[in-house]
Amino acid sequence: MIETVAVQIAKSLVIFLFVLQVVPLVLLVERKLLGRFQSRFGPNRVGPFGLLQPLADVLKLISKEQSAPATAVPWLMALAPVISITCAVATLAIIPFGPFNAWGGEFGLYGIDVPIGLLWFFAFGSLSFYAFLLGGWASGSKYSFLGAMRSAAQLISYEVALVLSLVGVAMTAGSLSLVDIVEAQRDMWFVVPQIVGFLVFLVAAFAETARAPFDLPEADAEIVAGYNTEYGGMRFGSFFMAEYIEVIAVSGVAVACFLGGWHGPGPIALAPLWVVVKMAAFVLLFIWVRATLPRLRYDQLMSFGWKVLLPLATANVVVTATVLALT
Repeated sequence: MIETVAVQIAKSLVIFLFVLQVVPLVLLVERKLLGRFQSRFGPNRVGPFGLLQPLADVLKLISKEQSAPATAVPWLMALAPVISITCAVATLAIIPFGPFNAWGGEFGLYGIDVPIGLLWFFAFGSLSFYAFLLGGWASGSKYSFLGAMRSAAQLISYEVALVLSLVGVAMTAGSLSLVDIVEAQRDMWFVVPQIVGFLVFLVAAFAETARAPFDLPEADAEIVAGYNTEYGGMRFGSFFMAEYIEVIAVSGVAVACFLGGWHGPGPIALAPLWVVVKMAAFVLLFIWVRATLPRLRYDQLMSFGWKVLLPLATANVVVTATVLALT
């Protein structure tokens, strides 16, 4: 299943266009739903029904002046949000929206199908914490640096549980490719035999994407505002754009690994529709949890990751390996 260079270039453009379109949409939906959940008004002034509010936010950020403290390293400050967005988009590239030749052409409905798809996800997910660390250190502020160190500790801690939660999926499917993992769920979605791994993945994903109740990296009540304290303008906005891209990417990985990917009622041509619907459900869950649960203390965050999630994920791997060896 070899694709031409032209097809790969077209896919790259589609991925970036998808990101540029869907991130403002998710931001608008989140603000609207948070207003509903919390019995207050959401954005409803800019454009009809407030639909142009994300555009107004982007224009506001672009128009703001870029500044840096005298003790900062400006070019490293500029590099940090670039790393964050690059890692998020690279993760999005492996999400399968359909099998090869689903729409009759000589191409697959995914950016790339690498044989080490899960390792690709782990690698770029691990690299993203360098953006936090670099952003906090290059800012030249002790508050930013302390916030960055706490962010790095959080992401590393929950990365371990996140990786182990997907090891059982890889063992069950016999492959690290997300396309092969989806194909292996033709008869049964892995959320059934891997329910413990799914729950561990779900909790770790909230911490990995720095979403509530694990949003310590950017909490204004925790060391000012963390690693992004000295950022302004679109550099500040880039970090949050990367966060929303990561939420979408993690939702796609969850759908591919646990919820059957493109499998659903109807012809195979509807494959992308089922993936989008399932991903939308995950994104709505992220928003719902943000409006519902209070933020954890940092010691609670770390204790939960090492003392609860890690043993559960390890036990799931052991049990999965035992069952596969005996069957």
